Amino acid sequence: PPDLLPPVLSALRAARLPAFSDRAFLPLLRALPPLPSLRLFLSLPSFNSHPSVRSFNALLHSLVAARRLRLAAALFRAAPTKLYITPDLVSCNILLKGLVGVRGLDAALKVLDEMPGLGIVPDVVTYTTVLSAYCAKEDLKGAQKLFDDIIAGGRVPDVTMYTVLIDGYCRTGKTQDAARIMDEMEAAGVQPNEVTYSVVIEACCKEGKSAEACNLMREMLGAGHTPDTPLAAKVVDVLCQDGKADEAHQMWKWMVKKNVPPDNTITNTLIYWLCKSGMVREARKLFDELEKGYKPSLLTYNSLISGLCENGELQEAGQVWDDMVERRYEPNAVTYEAFIKGFCKIGKPDEGAAVFTEMVTKGCTPSKVLYQVLVDSLSEPIHDDIVGKIVQTAALSGGDFLDGDSWEIFIRRVLDTKSDTWNKHLNSVLDTEP
Repeated sequence: PPDLLPPVLSALRAARLPAFSDRAFLPLLRALPPLPSLRLFLSLPSFNSHPSVRSFNALLHSLVAARRLRLAAALFRAAPTKLYITPDLVSCNILLKGLVGVRGLDAALKVLDEMPGLGIVPDVVTYTTVLSAYCAKEDLKGAQKLFDDIIAGGRVPDVTMYTVLIDGYCRTGKTQDAARIMDEMEAAGVQPNEVTYSVVIEACCKEGKSAEACNLMREMLGAGHTPDTPLAAKVVDVLCQDGKADEAHQMWKWMVKKNVPPDNTITNTLIYWLCKSGMVREARKLFDELEKGYKPSLLTYNSLISGLCENGELQEAGQVWDDMVERRYEPNAVTYEAFIKGFCKIGKPDEGAAVFTEMVTKGCTPSKVLYQVLVDSLSEPIHDDIVGKIVQTAALSGGDFLDGDSWEIFIRRVLDTKSDTWNKHLNSVLDTEP
């Protein structure tokens, strides 16, 4: 306990032990709060132990961890003349990491400029820390200049330094510059690692560059690196959004072979887009493969049903519905809306209206988009009675099925058609409203 520390230290001081290394105090110096750590460091001679750069670095660590950066910087600069300790490379790197996180780039650059005067040569950690500060400030010109100076000075940047610069370009939307640095990196004999590939692939996905993302993913897998599931999902999604569902499917199969863990979310995305692209058999096959190892979720069923309905495969979607119900899954609003939109799309809005009635009866709230789809599909005068019954069903079912936006859709229909049937249904609803 902290309250036992003072008497223990007093007893140790009174014991007048022979001179021993300050190494014994390092854990305490790191763990104590800033001021107790500083007091302990300054009192080391009273324990017959002399401070060294090791114990000074432990003190710096305590100060930086507590964000006492002004004090840390002051001690760093006073160390040679006041403490008779010359800071080393570790001292500089500890201080730099603290400064870039709180006080920013200028303070870090000042320390970097002071290092030659102390006879200290920056290492990879030093340069990586300062490069990260440039990139965090989105000063890519400064970062590139520092990087070029490092190379001009005869140093070969490692994969971490390259990746920091590449990530900086990617975060500012400069993927072409990131690709250029990646080419220079490989030309210098430095191989990209998993992080390097990931930052560039993610940037390509964000910009909708599906071909580039796919090529880099192939390269990443070929180099023996395994992407994490979120990155794999982004590549699959950008390919699907670009109308390349089949290519996304093939890529996903290859990723699974390369030990990317199977993922329901990715499978759901593929099933939906394969159906939407007309590849119903492939979607159903993927669904069946999923069933062999995992129990499909309601989301998976909805993905397949939505894709089938959007592609006009209502009969096949009905079979999937039956299978879903047998597995004790209750259809939700997404399931119902998929069927209603599907029926409307193939010219059977009356059947869509029947599903709508069941949907509302089951307590599922329709969306404004669904109301609009139904009204647009039931545009002929012969459908006025069906649309009117939809309004009655929704309004009188006891739930909040009709908000202001939804009412606007139906009121506009009344004004456009001037239908007596419509007026009759609308008056019926209004008469029963509290």
